[in-house]
Amino acid sequence: MLDELTTRHLGYHATARPMAAMEIDYPSGTSTGLHAHPRGQLLYAIEGVMIVRSAEGTWVVPPNRAVWLVAGLEHDVRMCGAVKIRTVFVDSRAAPNLSQTSCVFAVSALLRELFVAAMRVPLDYAPETSDERLMHVLLDQLRELDVLPLHLPLPRDTRLRRICQALVARPDDAATADQWARRLKVTSKTVHRLFSRETGMTFGEWRQQARLLFALERLARGERIVDVALDSGYASQSAFSAMFRKHFGVPPNAFYR
Repeated sequence: MLDELTTRHLGYHATARPMAAMEIDYPSGTSTGLHAHPRGQLLYAIEGVMIVRSAEGTWVVPPNRAVWLVAGLEHDVRMCGAVKIRTVFVDSRAAPNLSQTSCVFAVSALLRELFVAAMRVPLDYAPETSDERLMHVLLDQLRELDVLPLHLPLPRDTRLRRICQALVARPDDAATADQWARRLKVTSKTVHRLFSRETGMTFGEWRQQARLLFALERLARGERIVDVALDSGYASQSAFSAMFRKHFGVPPNAFYR
């Protein structure tokens, strides 16, 4: 499967056309391994959940969402459940107005149908045909992405990475920023300043985001909400559900519907 991935996409980058669509399905638990593409990539799963990791951070991509990965970004995709991927490679010269940063965005009913229809477009579709027009409509729908808070940025500072890696490994760790500062032999002011500078979040916001993305991955596997809540560092299922609803607008049991 991975050998197929590493060779199959090459033709989609070599085409003279500015956009190329490809579909590929993976069994649960599959990981693509680190790889990169010379074109930007729209990655959408019509079924299943993707966990995308890179040096920039982690994105959780559930159904009805997609991820835009900028050209050249080295990344790994891990599958939660059987995943049916529909992906579109985009030459940056054809889409200069698309986001210059990788992000997760909402997929409307129209965009979903465009993704599905694009899979039937030949790799070297003829100019000024319905195939070309369909690809341009798809591109038009991506001009203004509705970016969603499903990204966990990773800092470059080695001290901060130590904190972040520990929180990802143990989301239920309740150590405060002051306690972490003492462990690292820096001031708490330094910890707060580094979080703001390197991630654009406060220490508390980053930890909450880490917990929520950890929970999304566990929920995607069908685990009990109460177990996910406690392992995520919340005192009760109700406290977790309240925070989840506040963040995503729906309770945990409705997110993947």
